[in-house]
Amino acid sequence: MTKQELVTRMQDAGAWLPGKRVKLDFGGDGTIMLDGAASQVSEDDGDADTTIKVGWDDWQAMAAGQLDGMTAFMTGKLKVEGDMSNAMQLQGVLAKLKG
Repeated sequence: MTKQELVTRMQDAGAWLPGKRVKLDFGGDGTIMLDGAASQVSEDDGDADTTIKVGWDDWQAMAAGQLDGMTAFMTGKLKVEGDMSNAMQLQGVLAKLKG
């Protein structure tokens, strides 16, 4: 899946937290902003309540169910800056993408 396909799937699934801005930072592969205030998903960069830093390959493994989010966090493959509770809530939101 490309980043643009991911943005489209997240937008269609409403994969954001109401009133919160969560940024997925893939390093050199860019960013995705889950903007719950504007109810949209985009490839914009900017200020966020929570930033989740993860490599694109690790994100793909998590999306495919090959890498557990908590394992990724504990092993340093996934880092959270800002409000940790948003990251925890996001797990349920991202579950909408499966299926």
